[in-house]
Parts: sequence; structure tokens; C-alpha cells
Amino acid sequence: MYGEWRHICVDMQRMFAEDTPWKVGWMERVSPQVLEVVGRHAERTIFSRFLPPVRSADAEGLWRAYYEKWWMMTGEHLPAEMYGLLPELAAFTPPAIVFDKRTYSPWVDGRLNNYLKRHDVETLVITGGETDVCVLATALGAIDLGYRAIILTDAVCSGADETHDASLKLLQSLFTAQMDAMSTEAFLSAIAG
Repeated sequence: MYGEWRHICVDMQRMFAEDTPWKVGWMERVSPQVLEVVGRHAERTIFSRFLPPVRSADAEGLWRAYYEKWWMMTGEHLPAEMYGLLPELAAFTPPAIVFDKRTYSPWVDGRLNNYLKRHDVETLVITGGETDVCVLATALGAIDLGYRAIILTDAVCSGADETHDASLKLLQSLFTAQMDAMSTEAFLSAIAG
């Protein structure tokens, strides 16, 4: 049905779940669905982690200005453990694996795509946060690279309802030949059957 597939869990990290300026309130609400997919298919799960630089001066281009604004999220100010996965998800590594990234997209340095190609992956099931930033970048990059993308709509989250809804609407309306959107239960039922 989906061919060889992998689950990409986007940025389910402590810095987005705990009391920081980047806290995503919905993360707690979608965590049970994410945990259900990871728990059943840890060996097919890839966690992406967004890693800010140690200092804003270490960032390139406009990322430097970005981290001058968000200086409190850089490595010299935020404890390193805050970049870690949520503990209940980290417990699945291994067999789940982690790909770190410095940008919204996990595709920029080519490592993730190379890994997926070596494993003949055709379909990427996407969960995590934020729908309107890193999830969107992950989905669009997957589509650009020729993968079928499946967004689990009850397992993605954002800090803002309006942009979350708009991002899902955009993905569902413009990319129907390359992407599906469904609930976690529907996906898990489909692969079980």
C-alpha cells in the first residue's frame, strides 16, 4: 500500500514542550498519538531535532539575526538537555534514530535523504511540530525529493491555531497527488490490515 515507509517525528523536544519562549502548547495534546506510532514502529522512526548554535555569532546569514532575537535559546544560555527529545520518546532510541538539523528543513545537508535512499524508502509519515514551520518544511522537502508524504493530522501541532489550520489546508489542497492527510488511527489501521 505505502511501500517501504518511515516515520519522521519532527522536533518533539523538551525546548518546545517546557517553559521556554518557544513552548508549543499543543505538543502535550498530540504526544499520545505520536507515542502510539513510535511505540508500534520504533524501528521505522526517525526523530529530527532542531539544534540552535552555541552563540548567535556562530550562525550564518540571516540566521545570525534570528538568533540575536532568540539569544536565550542558544547553547550558551539554554541547558543542553533542553535540546533532547521528550523523555517518553527518547526511550525508543535505539532502535529509532535521530537526525540533527540547524534549519527548519531536515533536507538541507543531504544526510537524511541519503539514508532514506539507502533503505529504498518511498513514503514518509510525518508527525511533530510545528505544523506551520518545521513540519511544513519537512513535508515540502519530501515532496520535492519524490517521496509520498502522509501527515497525521492529529499528531502535528503548532503554537497558533490559524497557521496550523492554514498549513494543513495548503498541504491537503495543493499536493493531492503527492501527499495524504489522515488520522493516526486511520494510518495505523491501514498498515495493520
